[in-house]
Amino acid sequence: MKRIAIVLGLAAVVMSCARKDWRDASLTAEERASLLLKEMTLEEKVGQMCQYVAPCYVEPGKGSARKNIDATDENLGNKDLSDKVRRGEVGAFLHVMTSTEAVALQKLAQESRLGIPLLLGIDAIHGNALIEGCTVYPTNINMASSFNPELMEKIGEETALEMRQRGLFWTFAPNLDIARDARWGRMGETFGEDAFLTSEMGKYAIWGFQGRDGKYSGNHVVACAKHLIAGGEPAGGLNAAPMDISERKLRELYLPPFVAAIRDAKVGTVMAAHNEINGIPCHGNKWLLNDLLRDELGFDGFVVSDWMDIERLHSMHHWVPDSTEAFVVSVESGIDMHMQGDKYFEAVVAAVKSGRIPESRIDQAAGKILAVKFALGLFEQPVPEIPEVLDGAAEHRQTALEAARQGLVLLKNDGTLPLKNPRRVFIVGPNADSQTILGDWAVPQSDKDVITVLDGLKTVMPGVSIDTLCFGGKITNVDAKGIQMARFKASAADVNIVVVGENSQRYSAFGRTCGENCDRDDLSLPGMQQQLLEAVVASGKPTVVVLMTGRALSIGWAKENANAILNAWEPGQMGGQAIAEVLTGQVNPSGKLPVTVPRNVGQVQTVYNYKHSQYSRLFATNETGALWPFGYGLSYSTFEYSDATLSKSEIGVSESLKASVTVTNNGPYDGDDVVQLYIRDEYGSVTRPVKELKAFRRISLKNGESTKVEFDITPEMLQCWGVSEKWSVEPGDFTILLGSSSSDSDLTPLPLKVK
Repeated sequence: MKRIAIVLGLAAVVMSCARKDWRDASLTAEERASLLLKEMTLEEKVGQMCQYVAPCYVEPGKGSARKNIDATDENLGNKDLSDKVRRGEVGAFLHVMTSTEAVALQKLAQESRLGIPLLLGIDAIHGNALIEGCTVYPTNINMASSFNPELMEKIGEETALEMRQRGLFWTFAPNLDIARDARWGRMGETFGEDAFLTSEMGKYAIWGFQGRDGKYSGNHVVACAKHLIAGGEPAGGLNAAPMDISERKLRELYLPPFVAAIRDAKVGTVMAAHNEINGIPCHGNKWLLNDLLRDELGFDGFVVSDWMDIERLHSMHHWVPDSTEAFVVSVESGIDMHMQGDKYFEAVVAAVKSGRIPESRIDQAAGKILAVKFALGLFEQPVPEIPEVLDGAAEHRQTALEAARQGLVLLKNDGTLPLKNPRRVFIVGPNADSQTILGDWAVPQSDKDVITVLDGLKTVMPGVSIDTLCFGGKITNVDAKGIQMARFKASAADVNIVVVGENSQRYSAFGRTCGENCDRDDLSLPGMQQQLLEAVVASGKPTVVVLMTGRALSIGWAKENANAILNAWEPGQMGGQAIAEVLTGQVNPSGKLPVTVPRNVGQVQTVYNYKHSQYSRLFATNETGALWPFGYGLSYSTFEYSDATLSKSEIGVSESLKASVTVTNNGPYDGDDVVQLYIRDEYGSVTRPVKELKAFRRISLKNGESTKVEFDITPEMLQCWGVSEKWSVEPGDFTILLGSSSSDSDLTPLPLKVK
């Protein structure tokens, strides 16, 4: 009897194990994905690897989107797409523009055999700004100027909530490209030219999107680190152009943000880059997507293609003879999901059936996609419940306002700012009263939700006579007649505010000059804006330039002739209020440049962490140095740095130390400053940059207040990818530099010996 009981007990255990079901929410996401895969056909698995643009995005008059010529395959209509969803041949959609569409698509997916929910994604780059009514935060270049990662995390959290409330669960952000060429139009999407700053801002953004535990629970969503890799220094400054790069430069400059995203922030997805590196397109680069990303860095999520970039292995790169081969090679190389297009599904299914692609590779890709869906809780609630009243709108706009305040960079001030009770103000320029303030990756918003510079001035300067000439918000409208009128109006004002720059709005009919695929061979003010500025300055009245742009612009004439310059970047929907507050002294400017501003386009590339030999020879006709250096930004206060010290003057290669400096606000205003720590390796087995940012801290000091700022210097901050082709700390002489910008004149050098 005892033996029978044991046998029956063992049978019960076996049956219990056999009864494990993918619907069991007590199992891990990976376990559930593995169980579900066993019930799926090959076609259903490959279907999970297929992402299409949402129907409303490409239908004229639907939502706020505009028809995109690349958005649909000519052979794929909406009925065909619906049938694909019902057959389980679609895993994801991007750019779902309304909550109604999100619900409808998920209901459609429930009609499939297994009822697998869809992963709905969107480019929520600086807020969920592709949907009207969502909060439009400052662009990433603004956020980098704040040097405030904690604020970036808060923005990520708020963006995730606004996505969830509209049935969206996947953001194609953050952009971790290192922007080393101002001609490239996507600088505004990035956190600038520095690897460490980008790593910190990107890591905190991912924490905001996904949560610190990386489980996408509650109101969090899954993030996407993009673009892998090295697209921010393209040949000729043109988006998607080739990149030839040494492995050393790749590892020291372009890879660190992805390392932080994967190892520290546990990012759930990664997007491959448009470009090629060293002759191999990123979408077909097995070393990049497998050996480096998965095996070395330990990435455990899934890799998604960029928009129809797999097809471009053939059409753009001329690397494979046709799109079918492109599809197969991309899967073999490590791409797990295809973004947009009709031919991928059939080609991959056929390649598996012919034996070209092992079904185990399909299981790997589909399994990782399913695991993300399980982790997001989509199977427990496949059809989202859309709240009637959305949470957080007022609070989120306040966050957007604070972010805009912190990201404004004062580049020049002869004492004209803050404005001292002028009676008559003339504000002029195409960006003075325009939604160009929103930047790229944003649809036009209701005018009541966007505070332009003109709106902001009217609010903070009641009783002041404000005259305007805004050219209808169009750069192309600035003409000789308007310039003549501007000069006349400027002469009658006490102070003139000229709001110039660029237009990054992809859905704007106003003539884009910046943003994705809007690269330039000139870094001056586009159109006739320079002539406009010169005419206003010629009035003889104090002139303040507000620069609204997604890239660094070479405005040397303005630096020499304007009284003050405020670089506003693209400060989002609350940006006009923040600008007005800074101009009037209600807010003390505190932003710092996350890029180096070149004197002219011929200086590209101009970066702060150049090699010693770069300027061993000088230009024959122009100055060599930057117009403004990385880390630079003025305040209405004067911050004094003193008593810079190291806890040790000599250390071993495995030892750490502390660096400290005292910062005093000598007034006359309360204000914030960003304390920056750079390190220079004086001599190495390979040549080293003149300095590298390794730490920073944003501090707030009242008028007359002092504080001691300390930094821990670890061996990781001293290491390089040396001649041995591995990371190590090489003994020798180092210099620790503490101060308020990357300029040598703003830094205190402290020698350090490493034995």
